[in-house]
Amino acid sequence: MTRTVIKGAVVVTGASRGIGEACALHLDRLGFSVFAGVRREADGDALKQKACNGLTPILIDVTDTASIMSAVNIVGAGVGEAGLAGPLEFLPLARLREQFEVNVIGQVAVTQAFLPLLQKGKGRIVNLGSMEGRMAMPFLGPYCASKFAMEALTDSLRLELRPRGISVSIVEPGVVATPILEKSIAAAEEIVKNLPPQVHDLYDIAISAGHKVADELVKAAIPAADVARAVTHALTAKRPKTRYIVGRDARLVAMMVRFVPDRIRDWLMARQMGLLRRPQSS
Repeated sequence: MTRTVIKGAVVVTGASRGIGEACALHLDRLGFSVFAGVRREADGDALKQKACNGLTPILIDVTDTASIMSAVNIVGAGVGEAGLAGPLEFLPLARLREQFEVNVIGQVAVTQAFLPLLQKGKGRIVNLGSMEGRMAMPFLGPYCASKFAMEALTDSLRLELRPRGISVSIVEPGVVATPILEKSIAAAEEIVKNLPPQVHDLYDIAISAGHKVADELVKAAIPAADVARAVTHALTAKRPKTRYIVGRDARLVAMMVRFVPDRIRDWLMARQMGLLRRPQSS
């Protein structure tokens, strides 16, 4: 997710639903001139009906350069959030590339395209990270890797743009209650069904445990409005934070990364996910 501010204007990518939609509507209510990036005109029309001020939907696909440049022209007159699940040893490389294209390369492309406007307006960049960008989880390798990458890119960009006075922050939420969450879980289950038979021989216990963990996470998910408030602070505060940890689960992860040794964290997670036993040999 990339957001850019230009003298009271803000561009929100991935605003069709979920965290992006919540941020776009929250900023609209605060009086920002919001340019909400959507991929379909119907999504833009639906979003505009929920808005109360000058929200302007713009068609933007973060994986398409022409689409990004068209959006820049409209604004000048980034929330991409997708998760891929499954054991890494059986993951098609094309799916891994797709994950990085959306969650990493697309976000960099949006940032590059809007930087000239940001520089003119002394704007700010707020990227969407995740607690999985602090601590990787089993079976979420591609998604976690993309979020680790966003952490590194945000740090690099913050230092590179410091001489020009452009603030760069990253928001690191835990699990967020959005329609995308339910769809991601359903998509993960579909992926598992289509994996080779040996996956079930190796990972059946872990997959069953993963379903239980997912159910618990859904119940404890925080509202998207919590993330929107963190984004607003990053956009408006005199001294914005470099990182915003949002949600109890995200704070717990941050504490574990800081204080708990790797091997102990591995054991705790393996125990929870049913990965302590060796698979039965066939």
